[in-house]
Amino acid sequence: MSKQNKLKIGLPKGSLQESTLKLFRKAGYHISVSSRSYYPSFDDPEIEAMLIRAQEMAGYVEKGILDCGLTGLDWILEQNADVHQVAELIYAKEGLRPVRWVVAVPNDSGIKKVADLKGKRISTELVNFTKRYLKKHGITDAEIEFSWGATEVKPPQLADAIVELTETGNSLRANNLRIVETLMESSTRFVSNKKSWKDAWKRQKMENIVLLLKGALAAEEKVGLKMNVPAKTLDQVIKCLPALHSPTISQLTEEGWYDIDVIIDERKVRDLIPQLKRAGATGIVEYQLNKVIPD
Repeated sequence: MSKQNKLKIGLPKGSLQESTLKLFRKAGYHISVSSRSYYPSFDDPEIEAMLIRAQEMAGYVEKGILDCGLTGLDWILEQNADVHQVAELIYAKEGLRPVRWVVAVPNDSGIKKVADLKGKRISTELVNFTKRYLKKHGITDAEIEFSWGATEVKPPQLADAIVELTETGNSLRANNLRIVETLMESSTRFVSNKKSWKDAWKRQKMENIVLLLKGALAAEEKVGLKMNVPAKTLDQVIKCLPALHSPTISQLTEEGWYDIDVIIDERKVRDLIPQLKRAGATGIVEYQLNKVIPD
């Protein structure tokens, strides 16, 4: 391996860290992280990793300090970073769910729409994007202040409105705030430095990583089912199965019996197994998947 064959990748430190490391491990990468180190160790000698806050990731990737990294679309737009977006990574269960940036105000505020923000004080961590958004709506005199945290508690004493990140809106409602408008929806992106993307070796390496990450994500929502089925009820059992394409059917050594193997949505298993049992399936086994590689 030549010295230049190293892919420098940034992994998000903070709220996305654990879910990202879990995803990489499920994708097949063994990673060790010291509690005091910002340099995770991969079992792949061609990968050099660094933990970086998601808010800063796109900037370092754009400058070429990192070849690639994982960050949110919101922070790409906040930094207005010129990076190549290789893939969107969405995990519906935890960690990598899409989120919204919204304008929120106290329940009794007179602010009803974005136009009402003229001349108002707005607290947010997403300062640059908020300024550009308001400018597009003809608002140039609003005072946009950077928030270091606890943004929900700032209205009405410290701010007239906030631009804040939310998934469900529960935290906003708990602080007696209501949503005026959604500014953007954000999800996790795998991004690349544009020069690195043109490098054949680095591009292939990144494409391999993304393929495995997507496979690991797809597997989180799927499970495998195996079962034995007598020939007389085979058609009835097959009709119950919502397969990705079609189930794998193998004839067993015992005449008149078949083995069926299928991949299905995990959320359907609870209702499906009793149906399969009633249709004549026996020896039903549910098993977890590490990766489901998309076509």
